[in-house]
Amino acid sequence: MTTDARAFCGQNSGKQALTKLSQTIGNTPLVELIATSNGSRLLLKLEQFNPTGSAKIRMAKAMLDEAENQDLLKPGGWVVESTSGNTGVGLAMLCAERGYRFTALVDNHAAKEKISNMKAFGAEVICVSEQGSEQLATEVRDKMAQTMAAEQGAYWTAQHRNFANSRGYTDLAGELVAELGCDIDQLVAAVGTGGSICGTTRALRDLGCHQLKVVGVEPEGSVIFGGPGMPYHQSGTGTPEGAEIGPVIEYGLIDTGIKVSDLAAFNTARYLAKNHALMVGGSAGGVIYRALQQLQSAPANSTLVALVCDGGEKYLDTVFNDDWMHKHRLVDTGIEHELAALFQQLTAK
Repeated sequence: MTTDARAFCGQNSGKQALTKLSQTIGNTPLVELIATSNGSRLLLKLEQFNPTGSAKIRMAKAMLDEAENQDLLKPGGWVVESTSGNTGVGLAMLCAERGYRFTALVDNHAAKEKISNMKAFGAEVICVSEQGSEQLATEVRDKMAQTMAAEQGAYWTAQHRNFANSRGYTDLAGELVAELGCDIDQLVAAVGTGGSICGTTRALRDLGCHQLKVVGVEPEGSVIFGGPGMPYHQSGTGTPEGAEIGPVIEYGLIDTGIKVSDLAAFNTARYLAKNHALMVGGSAGGVIYRALQQLQSAPANSTLVALVCDGGEKYLDTVFNDDWMHKHRLVDTGIEHELAALFQQLTAK
């Protein structure tokens, strides 16, 4: 070994290896998608760089931590949750790490990759949907989870009504302030359980970011911000008609609620992959689509942050599959042309 090599090894000998995968949660990258000619910019908080590839691992950890601290979970216990995928994957990983049994209740809206991921961590996965159905069955899943908790002794994390969900995003807000201070004019994020958008917003305001404006994005067909309910394909976001809108959604923290179609969301995700080498999930495509509209009308020198909840690798059989997109009549090249023109307009000198 050379003298230089020995010196380098000596300088780094005090660093400790991590002992758990959960220690890698957080500190995800903040990437500038576009800087405009008037000094504004859109930054993406890329939560797919968490273990399990999603923001939901943050709240899954917080829900288990608080349950343990309140003696609601004992060693060797049983956790159950109704999930469209990412929360379930996070809970499955953490339960495997902590020695809990985990049961995920899903419907056919959950991506196959997410179901396989949960099973790989040893989870029991129960699908409540009839064969061939692609409808959301949130209410059925929730009732089954509640019954399993009441009658069989499982602990239901109940993400829609568990405020540990939103507290799980306190660190995310701290990461944004560490990089940007309170130089954040708008936060754009999906609204599902409400945990990520409301938890991040509350923590940002507690840290002094009082000028922040918050834009919540849900799929067309979701009923969080009113309007008629109808089927939609964006997973992990929104609330279908008939399902509970839980108290984790604090409407007073959200300044504007916007609906984005599956067409706009999915074709934005596909455009970003082809033109910016960025693969994001379907609902994240909707968030970025709306954030770009917000950027277009924002005052000069504004900073917008979009929370990108997960990456596109989990949607190779759906959003990024041409056959699936054509089958569901979701291909729209007009949106790609719209986005290309918008990028050109925003950056033109």
